[in-house]
Amino acid sequence: MPRQHNELFGALVLAKRAHAELVSVDYTAALEMPGVVGYIDKNSPAKGTNIWGAVVHDEELFAEDTIRYYGQVIALIYAETALQARAAADRVEVVYKDLPAIITIDEAINAESFFKHGKQLRKGDAVEGSLAEAWSSCDHIIEGTTKMGGQEHFYLETNAALAIPHIEDGSMEVYCSTQNLMENQVFVAQVLGLPMSRVNMRVRRMGGAYGGKESRSTPIAMYIALAARSANRPVRMMLNRDEDMAITGQRHPFQSRWKVGVSSHGKIQVLDMDVYNNGGASLDMSGAVMDRACTHIDNCYYIPHAWIRGWVCKTNTVSNTAFRGFGGPQGMYICESMMYKISEALHIDVDELRRRNLYEIGQRTPFLQEITDDFHVPTMLDQLTVNSDYEKRKASIWEFNSKHRFKKRGISKIPTKFGLSFATAVHLNQAGAYVKIYEDGSVLLHHGGTEMGQGLYTKMAQVAAEELGVSVDEVFNKDSQTDQVANASPTAASSGSDLNGQAVKNACDQLRERLAPYREKYGADAPMSKIAHAAYTDRVNLAANGFWKMPRIGYEWGNWKDPLPMYYYWTQGVAISEVELDTLTGDSTVLRTDIMMDIGRSINPAIDYGQIEGAFVQGQGLFTMEESLWSKSGELFTKGPGTYKIPGFSDIPQQFNVSTLQHDSEGNPISWSKLRSIQSSKGTGEPLLFLGCTVFFALREAVKAAREMNHVREPLVLNSPATAEKLRLAVGDPLVRRAAVKAKEGEKEWFTRIES
Repeated sequence: MPRQHNELFGALVLAKRAHAELVSVDYTAALEMPGVVGYIDKNSPAKGTNIWGAVVHDEELFAEDTIRYYGQVIALIYAETALQARAAADRVEVVYKDLPAIITIDEAINAESFFKHGKQLRKGDAVEGSLAEAWSSCDHIIEGTTKMGGQEHFYLETNAALAIPHIEDGSMEVYCSTQNLMENQVFVAQVLGLPMSRVNMRVRRMGGAYGGKESRSTPIAMYIALAARSANRPVRMMLNRDEDMAITGQRHPFQSRWKVGVSSHGKIQVLDMDVYNNGGASLDMSGAVMDRACTHIDNCYYIPHAWIRGWVCKTNTVSNTAFRGFGGPQGMYICESMMYKISEALHIDVDELRRRNLYEIGQRTPFLQEITDDFHVPTMLDQLTVNSDYEKRKASIWEFNSKHRFKKRGISKIPTKFGLSFATAVHLNQAGAYVKIYEDGSVLLHHGGTEMGQGLYTKMAQVAAEELGVSVDEVFNKDSQTDQVANASPTAASSGSDLNGQAVKNACDQLRERLAPYREKYGADAPMSKIAHAAYTDRVNLAANGFWKMPRIGYEWGNWKDPLPMYYYWTQGVAISEVELDTLTGDSTVLRTDIMMDIGRSINPAIDYGQIEGAFVQGQGLFTMEESLWSKSGELFTKGPGTYKIPGFSDIPQQFNVSTLQHDSEGNPISWSKLRSIQSSKGTGEPLLFLGCTVFFALREAVKAAREMNHVREPLVLNSPATAEKLRLAVGDPLVRRAAVKAKEGEKEWFTRIES
């Protein structure tokens, strides 16, 4: 954003404790610093509004009496320059009285520190409250614990906002890097004591978001709006990378303790599971993330009897939040970890085990949603197996491993189905649009979606152009703002195109109907400029408000008999990854990845292919290299690229083949006419991310090959992310065994992993 006249800059004062009483805060030294104009703190918001929350209002905007996590915001200093504001923020003197802190999932479980969210899924015998009879029919019962770390969003543009107070009418205009304009508007209005109609939130584009700007952008907007009102001048703030990573939360770390019963042929009969995530100090969207995780525990497999319980752990860490996949990747990772354990216990090839347990049409998920004829996973498994020479490569990998001592290869083939909709937040499954045709035939488009690099604006312009019969060049997609489209749902849950596209279509349908007489009069090839001019002179309204709400969904938790569907449809896919592991260093290379996705009729294949490839690599990072480490005092250590590793160019699969489903198992072209989505397309932003785990499980196979050569008999325990360090130690060769140092009594690791 261009520099504003008389603009100020904000900087946050952050807590240096994970859990403590806030004894005193002294601003004297800070206010004497050059360029400092003022500060805001817990006394600045309108009465009763220093507390907020995306779902439950349980988070203080500014810390009041107690610090609940390291990095909690105490105050904001505003000054003439950003450097002056930051220097002054460092001079604020804070006195604490330390309190015991809960950091990890295990600590929360032991202390019974949970949010009041706990939900569960019951199916089969579990509906009546007992699985005893179901267990008795099982030939094998296997138990295990699965752990998975979180993930930093690491968008290129950190959270930022600019607030401009309008003196004449008392309104506030806020430019914010956010996925969620309405939520920003709601809380900015509340904290200022204004009606929502006097707050206009705007965003043209974001430099990435991945869910990290769905709720955690809201307090940034609130801070800056408060400062702007206090100073009566424009104020802006952009977090530096360390601040952004410390205070905005991550993907939720998960832990699952499960017990599964199977037949002698490997057919799953019963699943009993407790699923935990580390929610942090406030609930934020942790409950909804847990809901989606629990509803993806089945992945693509039929489970007759299931009892799944979700627990959101309350800890003294920054509140974790939405991240691309929103619990789905964690749930499906738990499922696939379980499949490998079953495979190894029963000595059944894991690919065959998956095949035996795949859903069939008409069967129901653990939340009783029926699998319809839109389920294409078996077809894609068959096609990708053939197209990638999978069986031949499996054999060549076995031969390679038998001939190489320090290099091992592995391969993994995994399916996915990802539910599309705002799951149980049914009210969010709506969208609005405002389309205007000007007298010269040009089109101005407003909708409630936000652009974060996923190509939504391009797709919406395409929808409008196709519906109105004009070229894309004639459609201008204005920046998203709340004074044009009210009450917009967040751009999230891979629903941006589905919801906003249908709203745009609805508006265009109205306009097309009004213009139909002129189309008929001047002919189908007449330019829009001629048609619009004629309609204008006849006093026809050339602007239309569009609206759409997603039908046929409405799942209610606790209805274990006959609930409405939770998801509108499934985006499905299959991926195969082959890796090579250097057992001496733990370094690995992804030699090849093949992906096939069912995305319906793509509105823009170039965008969708980019989403598929990007999601896969981000998932690869989640499962293999992105590791968050915390100090014992509760401070995040891995802040910035110096300590936190995200995938680079050299990490991308050396051979990367992506295709979309076009034909059925008989070779006939698939008709997408039954799809009720916009132009029969499917969401692509999130569904593919989970399949990055094929790299993890291929590495696990390579480690198994190395352990066999090293005669390691102990069960392999390899939790996500499979970093180079973990892989090197998991090989279990004589050098690793000799280097092992036994911990002294009471001695703990220097760093903490909060999924433990």
